Amino acid sequence: MEESAVSLQQQLLEAGVHFGHLRKKWNPKMLPYIFAEKKGIHIIDLNKTTECLQEAAAALKSIAKSGKKILFVATKKQAKDIVAEAAQKVNMPYVTERWLGGMLTNFATIRRSVKKMQSIEKMLTDGTLDSVTKKERLRLQREKEKMEKVLGGVAQMARLPAAVFIVDITHEAIALAEARRLNITTFGVVDTNADPTKVDFPIPANDDATKSIAIIIHYVTAAIAEGLAERASEKEEQHEEEEIHEHTSRRELSLEADEEVAPKPVRGSRPAPPKRRVPLAGGGGRKPSSRR
Repeated sequence: MEESAVSLQQQLLEAGVHFGHLRKKWNPKMLPYIFAEKKGIHIIDLNKTTECLQEAAAALKSIAKSGKKILFVATKKQAKDIVAEAAQKVNMPYVTERWLGGMLTNFATIRRSVKKMQSIEKMLTDGTLDSVTKKERLRLQREKEKMEKVLGGVAQMARLPAAVFIVDITHEAIALAEARRLNITTFGVVDTNADPTKVDFPIPANDDATKSIAIIIHYVTAAIAEGLAERASEKEEQHEEEEIHEHTSRRELSLEADEEVAPKPVRGSRPAPPKRRVPLAGGGGRKPSSRR
């Protein structure tokens, strides 16, 4: 465990995770996570980052193992491609273009928009719009593309997520506020200019550098993938146990049925003698002839 923590710290150091913001932009609540100040820039304590990252990864793994969804939010230019790719690998919803107000607090409306987008997509593919004008078809095509850009990442999210992972909580203040209002567990990459108390699982790190964002996202999604793999193996084991139990139950039922059909003889009793046939009148057991 110690060796893995040391190697993780080394990777974080090489990725520049420890570089914070200028001193004049800092948030005093980040003091426990700051190691030092160098040339007017705060340096984040990588020991704290490692501890927080491992704690967050364990919690995310547990959520994924329980079969619940984790929503990734990152609309910053440096983070959107990294987050979208990582979230798709673990089959989790994500928002990387624009956070629509009420995406969580007014989830029913968002679901209607998603259904409308899927309806237009179906009409464009099954030939329903072959009879409409080219202009109308082009309008619907553009509308679908516009909706897909914003809602494509949450199209498969049928219910509210169990957790929200945010890159740069100051930039995604609306998403964080909605998650907190609904008591959804929050995870966030917090820089020295952010308030870590607003997040349930803060990860102190540089949220502006692409390498820093990438190493953190890849670490947490690897933990989520482990949780999903464990869930799949447990389901398979449970299915096998159910099959064995069902097979055993059937065998016991068949044995019980056989015992009921052929009861055991009582001790000391003799088998009943075979019944003798009594001959009919007419001699020899034959019927009298009707001829004269």
